[in-house]
Amino acid sequence: MKNIPHDYYFRFIDPAVYEAVLDFHSKGNFTFHTAFQHCTGLHTLDEEHLRQLTGNELVLYPDMGLTVSLGLSEEDRAECLYRNESCEKFLSASLNFEVLEKLVSPLVSRSVGAHKRGYPSAGALYPVEIFICSLAESNADWPIKERVLHLLPSSRRFEVMQVNVDFEYVKAAIMGSSGEQFGFPSLAIVYSVYMPKNIFKYRYRGYRMALMEVGSIYMLVEIQAKKLGLACRPWSAYTDSMVCKLLGVNPALFFPVCIHLIGKQHETC
Repeated sequence: MKNIPHDYYFRFIDPAVYEAVLDFHSKGNFTFHTAFQHCTGLHTLDEEHLRQLTGNELVLYPDMGLTVSLGLSEEDRAECLYRNESCEKFLSASLNFEVLEKLVSPLVSRSVGAHKRGYPSAGALYPVEIFICSLAESNADWPIKERVLHLLPSSRRFEVMQVNVDFEYVKAAIMGSSGEQFGFPSLAIVYSVYMPKNIFKYRYRGYRMALMEVGSIYMLVEIQAKKLGLACRPWSAYTDSMVCKLLGVNPALFFPVCIHLIGKQHETC
């Protein structure tokens, strides 16, 4: 078959493996809603311990002091490839659709119809599905009225998702109430793992490989965004079920692993 139906993979998966991975993944889900914001929490750590435990380096032999210095000069470091810092505040601006095409170009196949893409995938499974959501209120710079697209990397096309969602729901599902502090990103890229395609070959280990793949993809996007003069912020403060409803996919089959907020950086940052 040239185009395999997405549910075809069910013929080859072990239901017990699938249920176990689904159960584990669900433990990491958050529910962000104003109705629960005053009665839920992640931990009981105070600010002092949070400052102590975050942003540091893990030294395995702190009392020995045996280290070797990294001998790069500032000139050498300046020539290294690196991502920009995460954007603290986005400018309210729409992006031309041509910019989106350039942004995702490192993710598509090297030649039309081929399976090799710009990032590694264990066993060429490519279980990560990439959805692009317009966060611009007018949506005027997109060639279609729909706000959600699905990248088809081998054919180098965008599949138009058949979901009818208004701007306010898109913003609420992606950003939530806490996202307003970051301004107004133009795009949200959702990196979602399609589980039946993920585990049929490598079983439980396929979940780990999928997470590695997501990391490879969003770093490629970060570097490409930097080249295009765009700002980025990886984002995890969302509720899986709301994002899946926005995309029009089944939350028991598609696991949103990470969201990438992209736009133009506010000049005050």
